[in-house]
Amino acid sequence: MSLVSSPSTVTATPLLGASLDELTNWVQEQGQPRYRGKQLYEWIYDKGAKSLEEITVFSKQWRETLQETPIGRSQIHYRSVASDKTVKYLLKLADGQIVETVGIPSSDRLTVCVSSQIGCPMACDFCATGKGGFQRNLAAHEIVDQVLTVQEDFKRRVSHIVFMGMGEPLLNTDNVLKALKCVNQDVGIGQRSMTVSTVGIPGKILKLAKHKLQVTLAVSLHAPNDKLRQQLIPSADRYPISDLLSECKEYVNQTGRRVTFEYVLLDRVNDYAQQAFELASLLRGFQSHVNLIPYNPIADADYQRPSPQRVKAFADTLRDRNITASIRYSRGLEADAACGQLRANQPGEVIRRDGESESKNANPVESINPSSVKLAQNTKPSKPKLRTNSLPE
Repeated sequence: MSLVSSPSTVTATPLLGASLDELTNWVQEQGQPRYRGKQLYEWIYDKGAKSLEEITVFSKQWRETLQETPIGRSQIHYRSVASDKTVKYLLKLADGQIVETVGIPSSDRLTVCVSSQIGCPMACDFCATGKGGFQRNLAAHEIVDQVLTVQEDFKRRVSHIVFMGMGEPLLNTDNVLKALKCVNQDVGIGQRSMTVSTVGIPGKILKLAKHKLQVTLAVSLHAPNDKLRQQLIPSADRYPISDLLSECKEYVNQTGRRVTFEYVLLDRVNDYAQQAFELASLLRGFQSHVNLIPYNPIADADYQRPSPQRVKAFADTLRDRNITASIRYSRGLEADAACGQLRANQPGEVIRRDGESESKNANPVESINPSSVKLAQNTKPSKPKLRTNSLPE
């Protein structure tokens, strides 16, 4: 049976992430009848079993022999609820690492913002995740677990998934692809309801394109030229915008799916009219969509959120030049809002599912922002805020 590799501290391979056929083969390897595979599959993906001991349709004797075999589920370490009912979670994994995920509800959908790594190595200059440093890639089952955790906690089906949490998904491509397949085929979420976000890694977009997935590719651009982009995203010095866009165009050609460009608006850094003109020129004739994201300030970076007037003016400039653009308004914009901040300020003990703290030092945060940028903050002391005052308003 070929299942997902687990962290080195876990001795047995977790069952979460396995398909019905794989689970059926596994139970038969254990000397059990074939139909046990379907039972196991239903208990993992439909009933949310956290351990094999919970699967009461199995004999007690067999369950006792499987005590060292994990399903691969996490524990809710901390749970933060915003006034708009968005929920941000810190999940404790089998090796003790902590990962963030977010449940974003609306009247007709439930979106999960999932992480693909613990920490992030991209060292972007305006986001919180990388402050804690990069630890490791997440295994496929640890990504799938985030989706199931939100689904079970909200007691409703997850409809959409965005890979915009901690980490750079295309630096963990194999496990992300395994998780996408599982969430699609086993959890039952359509590929067109999934988005994979990336800052751009040379060659990785083309690798993703070869799989002919129907997911949305979201590229974190954040600047209309290489000079500014390299100041905001240090890794961009190895991946010029021209090369990035070339891979994006090939992605569109191979998949038939348009690309979304994420552009975090930083007050008087990348939100001038001239920069909007430049961005429009860069994307002209490209099958794409621009998501404008007003910045969510964090304590460790000296950037500010632009005024609504500046945000609207930037969007209008793009639209006037026939660039499809929308403004992604934040949800739950309050304390510990940005990706990585809640983890950095994590309490020492578990928060129960009812939201009550089990530690007198743990003060539940009451608000979050799931739509903050996924890129990592530089682990070095933050640079002075970039300003480009030479550009016209």
